[in-house]
Amino acid sequence: MKRLSYFLLAALITGCSTGPKFEITADILNSDSVNFLLQKREAGKFITLDSALSRKGTFKMGGTVEYPQMVYLTAPDEQQRVSFFLENSEILVSGLIDSLSFAKITGSKTQDEYQGFIDSNKPLSEKYNNLYIEYQTARQTNDSEKMAQLEKDAENIQNEITQLQKDFVKNNPSSFVTPSILNSLSYDMDGNEIENAVNALDTSVAKVPLVKDLMARAQLMKTVAIGQKAPDFTLNDVNGNPVSLYSRVGPRLLLIDFWAGWCNPCRQENPNVVRVYKEFNKKGFDVFGVSLDRTKEEWTEAIAADKLTWTHVSDLQYWSNAAAKLYAVNAIPANFLLDGNGTIIARNLRGEDLYNKVKEVLGK
Repeated sequence: MKRLSYFLLAALITGCSTGPKFEITADILNSDSVNFLLQKREAGKFITLDSALSRKGTFKMGGTVEYPQMVYLTAPDEQQRVSFFLENSEILVSGLIDSLSFAKITGSKTQDEYQGFIDSNKPLSEKYNNLYIEYQTARQTNDSEKMAQLEKDAENIQNEITQLQKDFVKNNPSSFVTPSILNSLSYDMDGNEIENAVNALDTSVAKVPLVKDLMARAQLMKTVAIGQKAPDFTLNDVNGNPVSLYSRVGPRLLLIDFWAGWCNPCRQENPNVVRVYKEFNKKGFDVFGVSLDRTKEEWTEAIAADKLTWTHVSDLQYWSNAAAKLYAVNAIPANFLLDGNGTIIARNLRGEDLYNKVKEVLGK
């Protein structure tokens, strides 16, 4: 009897020590002998958590995660991938290999939350896509009046989508989906806004690395907020000569313009910057262009094509551009307007907003 009790106790101890875990069962049609990877993205890189070779389209993966997190089930050789929230539960992935991104995911409550949020956005997303198609048609016929109206309509829809995101973040402080949505919102938030949003999250969610990254970003953004002295930096110009930011500070206004030749929104905004430069350059307005291009050819060709006649610098390091990191730039176009002392007085001004601000200051 004592012997039986000992083994029973040992079994209980072993059972308790295993802890929660996840098990993924996949049924992917037409994927016989295909190698699949389970990956997560961290610090800009994909990290492989597990791998499996499918047999007649089926395979299993298992392990444990500390908290629900976004992962990617990838078939590298097929160039296919689906993302979903992984948590310690039994998860089923079913779909077709040639359309893996549309695979059905069941068994993850966090994924269900995320899918619910995506579904709530679908009507607005469809409206936005329809407007984009209309805009392209109007652009081909050079219908400027129609284009202007469509731009306003698109902006209104984007504002509605943004509000849905803000509402989710506010109403779901304990959801592990919230950090991902907050991260997408953070591109249009200042440092204090990000910090306040992070502080409102439950402690269980605040330990997620993405949240810690957001807090670090918030602290960095505070150093380049309106009213702060712009940090100096030095990068090479198109001829390979080092040029510092403060060697160009001195006119009444200087615009630090982060852009790239490969960035379509940047190229669309360039004519607006050219217009402001031509009208106000002799009155004390200048531009300091910082490119996130990868090659000198791509960079200089865009400068010539868009007739950007001001000073340009770059380290040709793409998103690892040193100045972009210093200024917490995670999306382009981005800009910072400095006064004659190098103090930031505005940021991310586009189109008429840039024109009106420069006119306001230089018209005094």
